[in-house]
Amino acid sequence: MLPATSKLCAAISYRHLRNMTGLRRQAAVAISQELSRLAHRSAGPSAWINQVRRRSSLLSSRLEEKPFSEMEMSYIKQGEEALQKSLSILGNLDGWKTETVVGNGDKVLSKVLPDVGKVFRLEVVVDQPLDAVYSELVDNMEQMGDWNPNVKEVKILQKIGKDTVITHEKAATTPGNIVGPRDFVSVRCSKRRGSTCVLAGMSTKYGAMPEQEGFVRAENGPTCMVLRPLAGSPSQTKLTWLLSIDLKGWLPKTIINQVLSQTQVDFANHLRQRLARTVAAGC
Repeated sequence: MLPATSKLCAAISYRHLRNMTGLRRQAAVAISQELSRLAHRSAGPSAWINQVRRRSSLLSSRLEEKPFSEMEMSYIKQGEEALQKSLSILGNLDGWKTETVVGNGDKVLSKVLPDVGKVFRLEVVVDQPLDAVYSELVDNMEQMGDWNPNVKEVKILQKIGKDTVITHEKAATTPGNIVGPRDFVSVRCSKRRGSTCVLAGMSTKYGAMPEQEGFVRAENGPTCMVLRPLAGSPSQTKLTWLLSIDLKGWLPKTIINQVLSQTQVDFANHLRQRLARTVAAGC
């Protein structure tokens, strides 16, 4: 069996055979079978055999994956870039100024960055476990227009792998039409690292969604939401939202700042109400 396995492995090394998925899969299966045979011959498999077997199994699974196109890879890269930039901004605690503090403890901070402009930071605690908040913001993303009056519609245009999506969002008109209709095309990625979830995004270009009549195409990002269980209370979630938006058009900065900070406060309240209704409906 080992000579046959060696021949299969040698064949893979030739450049003109590297794209032959069937042969690579056959080689991976043969390697796994031979390692299993060796393991059963001895009193107990050695550590390196276990390690190689795990990697062989991983190789077999990866051979089944659909490769990403160059364009899809560029979107994945944009999502990762938005995540890294957002975390870098949130990680620097210097220079933040208080914009709003609500009686329940919700607060909005802001600061001006040379290469980004003014960014806003919402910090709240939600009385629901992390999984419930994550499910509402990620799995049920397209339903946001049902419970957030500041959002008219969220539509997923394309899913790329398990972490990245392209979305089109329409913002609702503000009271008194202070800010006219805006829309956004964004790339978003979601990552879960242990007990922390990060939902990041930034504006992108998507050929199938050009600028829409009646809407000003605004830009956002880098932006992200960080979710983590509240220390000492796993049934509650600490939510931090970094918001960076260029609404475009001729709008005074004082109005923009007021609208964005209030939008964040309103979002927290609407999210709480949505989660409370969802829990009540499930009882």
